[in-house]
Amino acid sequence: MSELKKLILIVDDDQDYLEQMKLQILQFGFDVITATGREEGEDLLKTTKPDLAIFDLMMESHDSGFVLAYKAKRMYPDMPVIIATAVTTETGITFKVETEEDKSWIKADLYLEKGIRGDQLHREINKLLKL
Repeated sequence: MSELKKLILIVDDDQDYLEQMKLQILQFGFDVITATGREEGEDLLKTTKPDLAIFDLMMESHDSGFVLAYKAKRMYPDMPVIIATAVTTETGITFKVETEEDKSWIKADLYLEKGIRGDQLHREINKLLKL
């Protein structure tokens, strides 16, 4: 991995989505590491500090992404975390991380619905990384 490139961790149990997201973020010019579940993501975080992380919400359990975000923020409080999920489509439940109250229990900096356009994703990543 290049010293100049930012490293992004993506954790998602949907292998097709994971690969699609990885390719897209590589095209943005970032380095990428991936994990296919919460435990694998936790193991990576023990040995590597990414510059930004993107977590699916529903993996092994309905709240795996929230648990992983909580643990990631405890290890690396300054690392931006994005929760990317299709939970609203699947369940009708909506989440947001706009207020300090939201952020007090959802340990993420941004909540995105899956299917976000590439240019929007790139813009949001750059904003969180202050590029």
